[in-house]
Amino acid sequence: MFLLGYDIGSSSVKASLVNAETGKTVSSAFFPKTEANIIAVKPGWAEQDPESWWEYLKCSTAEVLNESGISSAEIKAIGISYQMHGLVCVDKDQKVLRPSIIWCDSRAVPYGEKAFNTLGEGKCLSHLLNSPGNFTASKLAWIKEHEPDVYSRIHKIMLPGDYIAMRLSGEICTTISGLSEGIFWDFKENKLAGFLMDYYGFDSSLIADIKPTFSEQGKVTRAVAEELGLKEGIPITYRAGDQPNNALSLNVFNPGEIASTAGTSGVVYGVNGEVNYDPQSRVNTFAHVNHQADQTRLGVLLCINGTGILNSWIKKNIAPEGISYNEMNVLASKAPIGSAGISILPFGNGAERMLNNKEIGCSIRGIDFNMHSKHHIIRAAQEGIVFSFKYGIDIMEQMGIPVKKIHAGHANMFLSPIFRETLAGVTGAVIELYNTDGSVGAAKGAGIGAGIYKDNNEAFATLEKLDVIEPNIAQRQEYADAYARWKHRLEKSMAN
Repeated sequence: MFLLGYDIGSSSVKASLVNAETGKTVSSAFFPKTEANIIAVKPGWAEQDPESWWEYLKCSTAEVLNESGISSAEIKAIGISYQMHGLVCVDKDQKVLRPSIIWCDSRAVPYGEKAFNTLGEGKCLSHLLNSPGNFTASKLAWIKEHEPDVYSRIHKIMLPGDYIAMRLSGEICTTISGLSEGIFWDFKENKLAGFLMDYYGFDSSLIADIKPTFSEQGKVTRAVAEELGLKEGIPITYRAGDQPNNALSLNVFNPGEIASTAGTSGVVYGVNGEVNYDPQSRVNTFAHVNHQADQTRLGVLLCINGTGILNSWIKKNIAPEGISYNEMNVLASKAPIGSAGISILPFGNGAERMLNNKEIGCSIRGIDFNMHSKHHIIRAAQEGIVFSFKYGIDIMEQMGIPVKKIHAGHANMFLSPIFRETLAGVTGAVIELYNTDGSVGAAKGAGIGAGIYKDNNEAFATLEKLDVIEPNIAQRQEYADAYARWKHRLEKSMAN
């Protein structure tokens, strides 16, 4: 008995086959092998053809079936993870009307800002838990104004995962979690946000039927079964955006649990058990995968643009030529905690929402030409990234999320001992590293939705824990002092 998970990213589409009994991944594949094309007709625009996602899905499905050698009749359920905040528009024949406006497209920012100011910050934050911002609803407003012919032919709007589910099953539906990430959900009224729909002039008929995140959401049609080499009738029983799904993949379901990633950009995603928001809207809040009317489970999402990209820049421009990341970590370990007074503000990858959308740039503070060298700067870069995480975690704790344990995949910045130890030391949290990814999580989510697993604990009982990093109590004050110095320099920079 097997489960099939898809992760629909903007770079590639990955498929994984998971043995439901053992929890082990038997085969994984992704396409394209080079990064997927993003259409950028104008500066700040980013679009993708949804048909390309389907083609990549076909290729990855064929590879995992061929590599595993299993019969598709043994696949009992399908789960879908997908890039968040995208907009797909289809007509009555389920034909795509225009390329998808994806998550990193910024054309809708003025629409969201105007809605926020017109409707009132208090109204938006108390009902939507976010500013309408650059999310899916605001992207639809852009189409309504600039492409009225397209808008007039829209039968349903969808998120990328909804589109893939439609292609598999012929059924159009969505989830509360999905609607919340598009900023269509009213958490105070526990229904579609009618006041926002009215403001933008959207008819509620554009919104797909709502189904639970863990439930049957359609079955693979005969035509698609023949196209993909699957068996007709396999149910789709789970879908979620990539960040809620990453948390699910790490078995993060309950209040106070945290999932984190630290690639080019960094994410800290915490589960809150009460409806709350940041008055300054420095973090985003969406319905988590297990949110229900009688069980509040909200995912508070902190995104930091300037994380691993700083470490990469240091490697290219500061570290000795040809050095590996491992060797960089060894070099950095020669510097003491606090990098002998150097602080690096890692915000050189655009405006940071956590900093009220200010674009302060990256800067190095405190260099002494007589005592500092490359190893101090390399360490200070990693510490600066960690301290930006700590700054955001402080915001989350103010919202009622106690950060005691951080779950993360064993990848990217979490491969660095200095990064891990600094994060544990400055937050006081235990860090647990796991071997998992989004497509594997989606497969196990499908197992929950299909009733193969009774709950998340059974689904993730075999999740492989690779390492546990405990805070070093003896060094806690050194980390606290270094963070206080970094925070003081950040606040001075923001005041300028």
